[in-house]
Amino acid sequence: MRRRRFLQQTASLASGAALGLAGCGADEARTPLRVLVASYDDSVGAAIGDQWGDVAKAFEKKHPTIEVTVERVPFAKLDATLARRVEQGRAPDIAQSNLFASYAEDQLLYAASDLFDIATESDFTLSLARAGRFQRVQYGIPLMASTSRLFYNKALFAEAGVAGPPRTWTELRATAQALKAGGVPTPYGLQFGPEAAEDELYAWLLAGEGDYTTSSGYDFDSEVNVDTLTWLRDNLAAPGLAGRDPAKLSRTAAYEQFLGGRIGMMLAHPVLMDAADHVELPYAHAAFPSRDGGAAPPVGINDWLLAFRANGRRAACSAFLEFVYGKESAASYGGGQAAALPVTESGAEAVAGNDRLGKFIDQLPRARFQPTGMRSWPAVRKEIRTEIGGAVRPGGDPDAVLRSLQAGATRSEALAES
Repeated sequence: MRRRRFLQQTASLASGAALGLAGCGADEARTPLRVLVASYDDSVGAAIGDQWGDVAKAFEKKHPTIEVTVERVPFAKLDATLARRVEQGRAPDIAQSNLFASYAEDQLLYAASDLFDIATESDFTLSLARAGRFQRVQYGIPLMASTSRLFYNKALFAEAGVAGPPRTWTELRATAQALKAGGVPTPYGLQFGPEAAEDELYAWLLAGEGDYTTSSGYDFDSEVNVDTLTWLRDNLAAPGLAGRDPAKLSRTAAYEQFLGGRIGMMLAHPVLMDAADHVELPYAHAAFPSRDGGAAPPVGINDWLLAFRANGRRAACSAFLEFVYGKESAASYGGGQAAALPVTESGAEAVAGNDRLGKFIDQLPRARFQPTGMRSWPAVRKEIRTEIGGAVRPGGDPDAVLRSLQAGATRSEALAES
């Protein structure tokens, strides 16, 4: 039997990214709806407009008996703040979070079916809805979705005599060699630093026909995963085609270096486009290539909104969420900015003519997501961020690193199930 550790009988939470939600409750005069959301700094990759206040005001006009209170915390403190509030028994009613499995397992959350009518629930992009499931039930409500593509500096490519983006790993290496010969400090920006190494690694594993998991659990040390990291070490890192030390290259630093013309190509999200336009950088993007050709399965990322049961405000939560994700909001929710992609089919249709986001939106239904539905994932993700860079350093042993990650993941999963 899986041990349930009900942290508190009264638990809620909140944290955010660019929309806001509040408590769930019975219809009564000025039902409080408390929301904790993330605030963002001005660093590249986090310049997401804060719409929560506007959303709350628009909702209250239609629902005058519900009073929405939005609290903001720094994004970097989002998950820790949420966990602390839940443990202390004073979590908000609706929250943004990177994680949901532990709260779902402890039966602290409303399921999506408790909150949405059938039409709205079925409108979520299927890949995102599936990623939000725990034991086949959707608890994570997708927010601020994104998917990465291979960005490249067209001016640097032209100077190096490269006609277009690479379509295979062999072409990617040849392109990197040409860029290096042309004086580009980091031909390919391999982001194995601690900020988001798990995203970069996952893209490469999928492109090499591997994965983090199988139907049986974690699968880090598979033969195809070892082959992928060995290729990276020998073909990009060792020849100096991935910068001085990929283990120290964070996502934010990579974005800044790309904008400064010091990185020739790298995986990035649509949020980079506005920054590149601002500095008038000539860029383009393409699907990330699989080993032998063709587009690799794209990696998807997103935050989640969680609706907590403790305060008993299901009706108010449902009203607010139906408002945010309803078809009337589809055009403005997540689809009008370069920061995020729409998470519903109707939202995607509303911005179907958006030339800037079109390729990213097209990828999203095929996107693959990291195992956020596993309770052990936060601990496993932490190990990836600290260990994976060692696999591609001089003398690094990909097989040993992946076996270490597999052993750690197995331990973490056993602890989560105990």
